[in-house]
Amino acid sequence: MPVRTAIVGTGNRAQLFTEGLAKRDRYDVVALCDPNSVRMAFHNRMLLAAGRRTAHQWPPARFDEMLRVERIQLLIVTSVDATHNRYIEAALRAGVRVISEKPMTTDAAKATSILAAVRETGGSLSVAYNYRFNPVHRRVRSLLAEGAIGDIHSVHFEWMLDVSHGADYFRRWHRDKANSGGLMVHKASHHFDLVNWWLGAEPRIVYAQGQLAFYGPGQRHGYARPYARVHGAAEALDDPFALHLADNATLSELYLDAEAEDGYYRDRNVFAPGVTIEDDMAVLVSYNTGATMTYHLTAYSPSEGYRVMFNGSRGRLELNVEESTFTPPNRRVESAKGWVHGDLAAPTAGRTTITLRPLWEPPIDKTVPHDHTGHGGADARVLAALLDGEPTEGADIADARQAALALVTGLAANRSFETGLPVRTADVLTI
Repeated sequence: MPVRTAIVGTGNRAQLFTEGLAKRDRYDVVALCDPNSVRMAFHNRMLLAAGRRTAHQWPPARFDEMLRVERIQLLIVTSVDATHNRYIEAALRAGVRVISEKPMTTDAAKATSILAAVRETGGSLSVAYNYRFNPVHRRVRSLLAEGAIGDIHSVHFEWMLDVSHGADYFRRWHRDKANSGGLMVHKASHHFDLVNWWLGAEPRIVYAQGQLAFYGPGQRHGYARPYARVHGAAEALDDPFALHLADNATLSELYLDAEAEDGYYRDRNVFAPGVTIEDDMAVLVSYNTGATMTYHLTAYSPSEGYRVMFNGSRGRLELNVEESTFTPPNRRVESAKGWVHGDLAAPTAGRTTITLRPLWEPPIDKTVPHDHTGHGGADARVLAALLDGEPTEGADIADARQAALALVTGLAANRSFETGLPVRTADVLTI
């Protein structure tokens, strides 16, 4: 019999799971749960288009009843980050296997409660850290594990979000730290998980500085225009920071058509009031292996991509990924999924290189193919691992403990932002 599956949270990212489940006969999506029936109807149309039956629609207030009545065996959690814990814990205590989008949750109290539920129930919780499944990242891990640079002493990691992708966090619910935990939790947990995984290490001490330097109200750069949200605002017509929902069929159906039910605007002015997250963050981390990491996240870069450098006793390993070399103004969202980033390769995408620099030897090119689509092919691979149990060479699924280790660096960084002091991860979260 097919696995009876429910999806809670039917926004943009949930499409990956609805589509993936609909392609697999061993799963039957029998229930959808969301505050907005218009978004649930969109996902039901996806199921119908794939030749599957529609799922019953449930409001969040009846979530526990849904688990029982629908006899759910697998729950997919793709709701607002701050709500993950409520659904994860209830499902685990009902004996349901859980797959959650990252981050696992947004604060230490919720993380502690989730870890307790996993421990007490012995249940299964997987967190979809898809970056582990990118071939480029797997290649880096294998080189480090093989001892290509010997003992790893330090890492420098710079991640640049451009003024399209980076701006998107300031248009939607992520702009409120109460919902997302800020970029240190929502976005950077990807990166912190990669470093934990690459090094086989656990973070111990975190010192960080963060600021809202570019987005939000009151900035002096002169980019801000006087409107609250894009749709219907004449001032937004040629604003390079505007997201025009009506120009993309999926964004229109998922959000513009759904506004009447819950009043949620997906296209807020990135310089409007209400931004409580940072856009420029610097972090210093020490690990239990003795390695250190310097990390910087910029959410208003002219280009998109990242650079990671590892320094070891036998040399240096360098990863450089240019997801876009520059960002054209007023670029339309071309993705059929309505994704601003991650689905399609940018038309300005550049090089990906992996360079090994041994001591006393010429550099060695260790680059593997990377096409930038579907998060470098990681989305399809993480689905295969999560839903089919397919082993992926050099990658593994993050469990609750690993997800907590990815989360705690960001939580400690947020605390350090507030106190101006180094923070021991053990003082934030017991893992």
